[in-house]
Amino acid sequence: MPLVSLIIPTKNEAETICEVIQRATLVFEEMDLDGEILVVDSSTDRTAEMAESCGARVIHPKKLGYGNAYLQGFEKAKGEYIMLMDGDLTYDPQEMNKFLTLLLGGDFDMVMGSRFKGKILPGSMPLLHRYVGNPFLTWLLNSLFPSGISDVHCGMRAITHDALQKLQLRTGGMEFASEMVIEATRKGLRISEVPITYYPRRGESKLNTFSDGWRHLRFILLYRPVLYLLVPGGLALMLGLALTAGVYLQAGSRMHSLILGSLMLLIGYQMLLAGLYFEAFGEIYGFSSSGINKKLISYHSLEKELLLGFAFLATGAIIGLQVLLKWQARGFGSIDELGSAVMAMILSLMGIQTIISGMSISLLLLNNEHQD
Repeated sequence: MPLVSLIIPTKNEAETICEVIQRATLVFEEMDLDGEILVVDSSTDRTAEMAESCGARVIHPKKLGYGNAYLQGFEKAKGEYIMLMDGDLTYDPQEMNKFLTLLLGGDFDMVMGSRFKGKILPGSMPLLHRYVGNPFLTWLLNSLFPSGISDVHCGMRAITHDALQKLQLRTGGMEFASEMVIEATRKGLRISEVPITYYPRRGESKLNTFSDGWRHLRFILLYRPVLYLLVPGGLALMLGLALTAGVYLQAGSRMHSLILGSLMLLIGYQMLLAGLYFEAFGEIYGFSSSGINKKLISYHSLEKELLLGFAFLATGAIIGLQVLLKWQARGFGSIDELGSAVMAMILSLMGIQTIISGMSISLLLLNNEHQD
C-alpha cells in the first residue's frame, strides 16, 4: 500500500502534467516514500493519455468541478497521507517535502501552503486576487473560524487520511477550498502552514474572478448567516418598526420619516427571512446552527409561520379596507390617510413574505433527516 497519495485535478493540462508527475515522483524517491499519483481528469485534450504514460493512475470524475475532482480522488486514494496539488505547475511539486515532513512528524493533521508568506512571482496572480479577493476572503473566513491561516485558498495542501475522514466535505466547485479549511477548524485539526512559491500558469486559467469569489463568499455565509443577515436584519427591523410606529401614531405627520421607517422595516424583515433560508440550506447539508435557529427553521413550525403571515396579511387588509371606506365616504375625493395606506402596504407585504418563506423553508427541510 502506498504511504502517500498525491491527487491532481486536471482540465486540459497536457502541456504540464508529465513534468508535474516526474517532479513529484522524484520527491517520493528522495524521501524514500512509497507514493501513488492520482490524476482526476476532465480534459478534452490528451492530458489523461499523457498522465498514464508518465506513470499516474487516471480517474474520470462522475461530475465536473474542482471539489468533485478531489472528492472522487479521496475515494480512490490508498495512502495514509493525502497531498493535494494542481497540475499546471503554478505550484512546484518539489516543495511537497515540506508538507510531508510535517505530517510524518506526527505533530500536525493538516498542512497548508502559503503563497503570501512565500513568494508570488510576477504574472502568477492577478492584482485583484492578490490585494483584494484572497485577502478579503481569508480575513472573512478567519473572523468566523479562527484558523490562523494566511492563505485559505492555496491549492497546495496535505492532510492525513485519518483527519480527512473527520471532515464532512460535500461541495463540488471552487468553494471546496474554503470548505476544507472551515471543516478542519471546526473539527479541531492541528493545522500548520509552510511558505511556498507561486509560479505563472502555463496555458489558460480556469478561474473566474467574480463567480468563483461569490461561490466562496456564499459558502462562508451558509455557515454563519446569523452575523451577516439575522443580526443586521433584526437591527434594521427594530429601527424601522420604531420609526414607522412613532410617525404613524402622530396622525401621519412627517411622511418622509414614515417612508424611511417602512423601507428599513421591510429590508430588515427580508434580511431576517434570508438568514432563515441560509440556515435551512445549511441544516440540509449538515452545517452547524444554534438551537434557537433550529427551532425557527423546524419543518413543524410551518403552521406558526403561516398563522403569523395570515395575521399580518389580515391586519393589512383591514387597515386598507378602512382607507377604502373612508375614501368612498368622501366620494373618492382627497383624503389624508396616506399613513394608514402605507401601514396597510407594509403589513400586507410582510404577510405575503412570511407565508412564502414558511412554505419555502418547509419544502427545503421536507426530506431532511434531521427533522424532529
